[in-house]
Amino acid sequence: MWCADQWKDYEVLDASCGERLERWGDYVLVRPDPQVIWQTPKKDPRWRKPNAHYHRSSKGGGEWEFFDLPQVWQIRYQELTFSLQPFSFKHTGLFPEQAVNWDWCGKLIRGAVSKGREVKVLNLFAYTGGATVSAAAAGAKVTHVDASKGMVTWAKENAQASGLGDAPIRWLVDDCMKFVEREIRRGNRYDGIIMDPPSYGRGPKGEIWKIEDSIYPFLERCELLLSDDPLFFLINSYTTGLQPAVLTYMLGEVIHAKRGGTVMSDEIGLPVSGSGRILPCGASGRWFA
Repeated sequence: MWCADQWKDYEVLDASCGERLERWGDYVLVRPDPQVIWQTPKKDPRWRKPNAHYHRSSKGGGEWEFFDLPQVWQIRYQELTFSLQPFSFKHTGLFPEQAVNWDWCGKLIRGAVSKGREVKVLNLFAYTGGATVSAAAAGAKVTHVDASKGMVTWAKENAQASGLGDAPIRWLVDDCMKFVEREIRRGNRYDGIIMDPPSYGRGPKGEIWKIEDSIYPFLERCELLLSDDPLFFLINSYTTGLQPAVLTYMLGEVIHAKRGGTVMSDEIGLPVSGSGRILPCGASGRWFA
């Protein structure tokens, strides 16, 4: 498993009975996690005195119970700064396990930039911009695409907080599939592509995105956006049906078969300090030259 174990401001303190106990900087949250089906005793006293607790509803969704938590606060990862806030469906605006992918992409970008190369990266379904600001900090020119105006605004704030307000980042509020088709027609190409697609979604005209049905043809279209000498392609998936082997097979057929290089896929996870376990958080597939 690829483990995001370089955090100082974030920590999974414990996990049991369908929930995880997390430290986000100075604040402790309890949030549900469907992967946590074991029922070890909750011995850490912070289980009983968190700053906020998200309670899942038996009818779907859920709600936050706040005790002592600001509306907005910040945490750091290496040289990056991220703004957090609790919002619907348990999220805080950041997925800490993705740091293991930020580090991998950043290493490839820095290696190319150190040799005098200009690196262009496309980040699709880019959310609040963790991968965007990481790639920009490594020296890439980044195109950030997300269909939510609010998420793009949040991502811009993360870039500003990280000292990257003037970095060469193109911020776009757009449907990712439509954007890719336009980029193909325009002849634009990228040295690295990152995508973290949702399991399910709807386009601006009601188009249905279901990852099991849509990801493969979308990957085929995105391959056409790779430059003649690309560095990497990264797919992340939270969908349990897309196991690492599935990501390997897709990247192998669509990219490796045409361009050579190497394909690797694995689960990604977060260390649990209270038990020594690694909490699984989906899977990622990586192609690199």
